[in-house]
Amino acid sequence: MSRPVDVLLEFLEAEQARGVTHVHLDDGAREALREVFHSTKAKKAAPPRLESAPVAVAEISLDSTPAPVAAAKIPIEGTTHAEQLDSLRRQAENWPTAKSLGSLRETMVFSAGNPEARVMLVGEAPGYQEERERQPFVGPAGQKLNDILKAMGLSREEVYISNIVKFRPSTPKQTTNNRKPTAAEIAACLPLIRAEISIIRPACIVALGETAAEGLLGITGTVASTREKWHDYEGTPVRITYHPSYLLQTGDGHQTKRQVWEDMLAVMEKLELPISAKQRGFFLPQA
Repeated sequence: MSRPVDVLLEFLEAEQARGVTHVHLDDGAREALREVFHSTKAKKAAPPRLESAPVAVAEISLDSTPAPVAAAKIPIEGTTHAEQLDSLRRQAENWPTAKSLGSLRETMVFSAGNPEARVMLVGEAPGYQEERERQPFVGPAGQKLNDILKAMGLSREEVYISNIVKFRPSTPKQTTNNRKPTAAEIAACLPLIRAEISIIRPACIVALGETAAEGLLGITGTVASTREKWHDYEGTPVRITYHPSYLLQTGDGHQTKRQVWEDMLAVMEKLELPISAKQRGFFLPQA
């Protein structure tokens, strides 16, 4: 069972990885931390250490003035987007913050697509098929994503596709089964996806599913409650929609397909792509 202080540290790591520099604490939170501090001091226990993260961790001040945090920055080499992504890829291969968790598998799955893309699609983590092929979004979910792109008039080679977490989350006696990444796993890999975005500089980002939305934007909630509007990631518009695997789970229901397609129409409008009357009518109820 996680201790409250472990949960707190995990939260701070995630916030710091997203680039948050200050954490506000109300009177109740500061009092709770004082109790933890005094209880720990009374037992003469050593303060918790973060063995895994070679990055700065937010310092919490018990007064009303939040302490600043230095944001982690990855050194990137190269002049073109392709060269810079290759530099990032080499570092991601043995990313120590992720490796030290012990809960992710060894094979790194980085990205696919066009380094000069105007739209970037972000999922949560590689699964069984992605790990085998070392490519994001392959297998049935990948084919569904390809179909969506084709309907938009785009190909997989024209967009940039990546995941929040670069390694497949592991489970005991794992075969083809997959699981959602934890907050700690997301926090460990966030500097990588943030660096990717800074290199690509897309005109907009599509967050595929709740995990991608939470990692990129720090918001919680269902896709149903966060879609149908534009969010902001450091000046870049972000549209949240359902993960392609969700479409596979819901079968041929036109309602969900139409919701995803409405999100994609909004992306097409943002990119100023041509939209035909036929495209606008995809998955609408037949009269």
